[in-house]
Amino acid sequence: MPDVTDWDHRFAELAFLEAKKSADNGGLPIGSVLARGEQLLASGHNQRVQKGDPIAHGEMDALRNAGRQTTYRNMTLYTSLSPCMMCSGTIVQFKIPRVVVNDTLNFGGNEAFLRERGVEVIDLAHANSITLMKQFIAENTELWNEDIMA
Repeated sequence: MPDVTDWDHRFAELAFLEAKKSADNGGLPIGSVLARGEQLLASGHNQRVQKGDPIAHGEMDALRNAGRQTTYRNMTLYTSLSPCMMCSGTIVQFKIPRVVVNDTLNFGGNEAFLRERGVEVIDLAHANSITLMKQFIAENTELWNEDIMA
């Protein structure tokens, strides 16, 4: 496994807490954090349901909350769920070099896409994130299918 720091675990936990915040407010339980080393830049969560915005995914919300940056080349994006193709494309576009994912079991597949484009992808297998998403999918199948366009 690649080098995983204490900060990685702390920011991954924060991404989980953002996911929980979204779920507690009627949205999809997906959260994200953007950091430069040990410096937290922003966090966010999926607000597609809450705002009626189809591109308000967790990763997009964290990037939006970080505001304009001159470079992303020294940052890590943490996400409670493996990024969709839209978010993966944004990661590649912004040249974010490192992504730490809490859950690739309930949704995955774009890890190879990211790695093929030079992004380091670390799968933490964060138990609470996996459990939260599994429960959400079971209880909200139609909403989940709408989100992933299944």
